Amino acid sequence: MSQDIYGLCCRYQGKVVRINDRNGRVHVGRITRVTRSHVYITPAGRPGAGGYGYGFYGAGYGWGAGYGLALGVITGIALAGLFWW
Repeated sequence: MSQDIYGLCCRYQGKVVRINDRNGRVHVGRITRVTRSHVYITPAGRPGAGGYGYGFYGAGYGWGAGYGLALGVITGIALAGLFWW
C-alpha cells in the first residue's frame, strides 16, 4: 500500500492535493518533497477564503514552510482541484 501511495505522491509533486490519514484528518496542500518514508506539504487554504493559503505571507506558515506526513498513515490522496469548482 505505501508503495502505491509513494508513487502517487511522486506523480503529484508540485500540485495541490487532498490527503486523508488514518486518524480521519484531511490535509490540503502542495506537495513540496517526497521521500520513501514521508511526504512534505505546504498547507493550502481554499481559494478566496483567506487564511493560510499556499504562499500566504505573514501569519502562520509563510513562504516555503510545510510539514511532513508519514506515508504509512496516508489512506487516500487526490488532486485538490477536483474538490474546488
